[in-house]
Amino acid sequence: MFTIIGIVVVFGAVVGGYLMEHGNLTVLIQPPELLIIGMAAVGTLLVANPLHILKKIAGGLGGVFGGSKYTQKKYLDTLKMMYELFGRARREGLVALEADADKPEESQVFSNYPDFLKDHHSRDFVCDTMRMASSGGVEPFDLDQMMELDMEVHHRDANHPILALSTMADSMPGLGIVAAVLGVVITMGSLGGSPDEIGHHVAAALVGTFLGILLCYGLVGPIASNMAKGADEEGAYYYVMRVMMNSFVKGIAPMLAIETGRRAIPGHVRPSFQQMEDYCKNRGGEAAAAAPEGQAAPEGQAAA
Repeated sequence: MFTIIGIVVVFGAVVGGYLMEHGNLTVLIQPPELLIIGMAAVGTLLVANPLHILKKIAGGLGGVFGGSKYTQKKYLDTLKMMYELFGRARREGLVALEADADKPEESQVFSNYPDFLKDHHSRDFVCDTMRMASSGGVEPFDLDQMMELDMEVHHRDANHPILALSTMADSMPGLGIVAAVLGVVITMGSLGGSPDEIGHHVAAALVGTFLGILLCYGLVGPIASNMAKGADEEGAYYYVMRVMMNSFVKGIAPMLAIETGRRAIPGHVRPSFQQMEDYCKNRGGEAAAAAPEGQAAPEGQAAA
């Protein structure tokens, strides 16, 4: 929502200021210039990137306009899921988690969290780690190194579409100059014409430069920046899961392990300890999830 509002504000401010100066809006409508800049920019994207990165760009754009999925509710669900998983391991031993890791869809813990199962990246991250932990013979330090390596690879892959889109944005001012130069060439060919005709060609050429700069700094560049922040949020989510799993493998009690993870959650979506405890132990869990961020559930609902 805010992305769409921001785009409207950017273009509204530019067009509004232009109209306040009594500019002719029809002069800015230059489909040939937009075709040159827009399609040439898309072409550079196709030339510079393989198909799997192009697919990630399309998926990332959906995240930009759809909003962040890493809400406080998602973190509470993850904390509760890990609490249940650690509790089962504490009761039945780590070996019991091998079946959960091998077939998460049939797991008595994971099957209660369909959103987690749909996110195959985070699902594989947790299942692969717990499989190694349940196999025995892997030290907590080595397990943490595996998780760190996994996160580095995933973060690097997540940055590829962002870099591709940023490169596309950087090319747009140059492509705007290309469109302007072509407009100048057309202008030079019409020097014997009327002043109105020459003025129209000059205006069209200048609009090419204008559109290239506006699309770079007012649209594509900010979208790439938004995607980068989304990748950072995803990295923070993985870090929370890494902290919890590493803490539990070291022998820390389940509630203390997820409390360690809670403290690694970014501040703007971090639940309070009371919210986390109520949600994990099913004491007013829905109220805890619905409470304003940074506040505990009402006392009457928390004490059940």
